[in-house]
Amino acid sequence: MKVFGHGSMERRLGAQDVKDICAATLAELPLDGKRVLVLIPDHTRHAPIDLFFHVLSDLLLTRVKALDYLVATGTHAVMESERIYRHVGLTASEHRQKYAKIHFFNHQHHKLDELVSLGTLPGDEVAQLTQGLFSQDIPVTINRKATEYDHILIVSPVVPHEAMGFAGGNKYFFPGIAGLDVVEKFHWLAAVITNPVINGVKNTPTRRVIDRVVEFLPTPRTCFAFAIDGRHQLACLFAGAPEAAWSQAADYSARLHIKYLDKPYHRVLGLTPAIYEDVWVAGKAMYKLEPIVADGGELVIHGPHVKAVSFMHGAEIERVGYHVRDYFVKQWERFADESKLILAHSTNVKGVGTFAGGVERPRVTVTLATSIAKRTCDAINLSYRDVHAIDLESWKADKDTLVVEEAGQDLYRLKDGAS
Repeated sequence: MKVFGHGSMERRLGAQDVKDICAATLAELPLDGKRVLVLIPDHTRHAPIDLFFHVLSDLLLTRVKALDYLVATGTHAVMESERIYRHVGLTASEHRQKYAKIHFFNHQHHKLDELVSLGTLPGDEVAQLTQGLFSQDIPVTINRKATEYDHILIVSPVVPHEAMGFAGGNKYFFPGIAGLDVVEKFHWLAAVITNPVINGVKNTPTRRVIDRVVEFLPTPRTCFAFAIDGRHQLACLFAGAPEAAWSQAADYSARLHIKYLDKPYHRVLGLTPAIYEDVWVAGKAMYKLEPIVADGGELVIHGPHVKAVSFMHGAEIERVGYHVRDYFVKQWERFADESKLILAHSTNVKGVGTFAGGVERPRVTVTLATSIAKRTCDAINLSYRDVHAIDLESWKADKDTLVVEEAGQDLYRLKDGAS
């Protein structure tokens, strides 16, 4: 399929650009009288989902037999109805009147009766895709709805990502609406490679795995992939086959979302956006800022709106705690039965480090300055600061401190040769 769309580092796309690109794309698709499912991200992503909802719905409602939206929650908590309405720019009364034909659903990865098996990716192929790093068979399961429609549309923001290299594209199937088997495997694979090596790279083993397993899904699919700037305006929009549209948007994301600094900082304060309400997503501040923290330095994840370790996985994380990769790898008999998804999250938040002679040595200290109590921070092996005691102006004035707004969106790296 031809890729529609365009982008610019100078001129931002407006609503009319989005309408024109979507209209041109949909005109090429044989959707008349068909059942169409639209995958959208949840509220933890910066994206104009309300604009896409209205554009796609208004273009399709008179053409298709059914038009439904599935929130690709991945491993996040579900969105309640009122939150979905705000997310798509809709009121309950508008839903009942103009958009009554549309249904909204949440993916729930833990509800096995909502999943269907697509088969198994054999270990020898996994080894080939991961260059020998992993060789286990991967059972491929996905939300049953992906097999019950005639066509799937993906609304896909693209940013650097700790497990995929760049988010978006086929990631909206795996982990977006997948079962845990494949999700756990590729998250742990990325964690073993480590976040600083994976993040912001297009051709990663994990991307190769998900692009392969999505071929198990027979339903035709089209992706609307885009990248937004720091003011949440669209720099590009590409629509077409998921792999091709994602690739072009990822090129823009690399230019928009990767910042290069001349030196590392001993202390980095990441001010997380309000959409990150637990450490499960606020940990992105560490994922994106780890490369610019000096050895022995401190990364502070800041946000009074961060109220929990994880709404979905809190008990598992509190049992395991946060540790460097080798803490798990070198004590595998202790952790072999733990969820690899939890271990991956744990080590990505804790960062790179060593474990030898029974002593764990993280490269940097990770501190929570949130609404999470000190006793919880101590129990999960993260440092604590009183969020209300941090004077932002004095931290900004400190030459050894970098304060980053909306931490977790942009990836920071050191320039070649910087030290």
